[in-house]
Amino acid sequence: MARMQPTLLVLAAGMGSRYGGLKQVDPVGPGGETLMDYAVYDAIQAGFGRVVFVIRSDFEAAFRKQAAARFGAHVALDFAIQSMDDLPGGRQVPAERAKPWGTAHAVRAARKVVREPFAAINADDYYGREAFEVLGRFLAEAPASGAPSARERLAMVGFRLQQTLSEHGTVARGVCSVDAGGRLLSVGEHTRIAAEAQAILSQQADGSTVTLPADTIVSMNMWGFTPAFFALMEEQFGQWLTANHANPKAEWFIPLVVNNLLQSGRAEVRVLPTRGSWFGITYRDDRPRTCAAIAQLIAQGVYPARLWG
Repeated sequence: MARMQPTLLVLAAGMGSRYGGLKQVDPVGPGGETLMDYAVYDAIQAGFGRVVFVIRSDFEAAFRKQAAARFGAHVALDFAIQSMDDLPGGRQVPAERAKPWGTAHAVRAARKVVREPFAAINADDYYGREAFEVLGRFLAEAPASGAPSARERLAMVGFRLQQTLSEHGTVARGVCSVDAGGRLLSVGEHTRIAAEAQAILSQQADGSTVTLPADTIVSMNMWGFTPAFFALMEEQFGQWLTANHANPKAEWFIPLVVNNLLQSGRAEVRVLPTRGSWFGITYRDDRPRTCAAIAQLIAQGVYPARLWG
């Protein structure tokens, strides 16, 4: 029996407020390639059979046109729209709510489009070919059923914290605890991490700081999910909305959903190691370093000078 080809779900609806523009379409390669271009290219090379982009309706037409021109001849494409009013049970968006609902809500936006095991990634991160290969192999063996099992098997590609920081400001990372067998025990969202002198510090909501070891495994939002994950998310979303109705800035993060599944015993998450390096664009000043890293990979023969010919 042929192995199932997984889908790549690219979360591309964010406007990148800290970066100051639509960083998902900012070129970093010599042929005008974006970080999304390199992610899609690596996914195709790793055996992914379809790419689904989560976008917003206000730039849907332009994004569809650009995606079709770049990727349409190389892989099957689809799109899902993340909308603020896409809420369960007839709920209404609070009048004071201006901020998007978060990365978990972005994944949920694809629930009617994705029906096979899938990888979810950020549009503005570089993960590397090996990361797609290890995740693709995991997903190729994953069940395609949309009904949750007693203990759903999921995956996360883990990166070392020291390799994921920006020199230009704080970053948000899912800080992980992993057992000796490579299983995720817990993941918590830390939204203000920065390197200070000889330490890496995470500022907490109460103003205190926590020191994090440099080799801490963190989530960079590169997850391997089954279609059943959508049903598991739906079980949590309404409760989260009720609990956070008075906080207009609260965000529903993927690590929060996964951690709830872990603590309730509903899922097992395999942490997949990679020797590759992550890099990305959180702030505009990160872009020169990212462009230089891409140029080095091209010089090493990892990528052609122009990805799509």
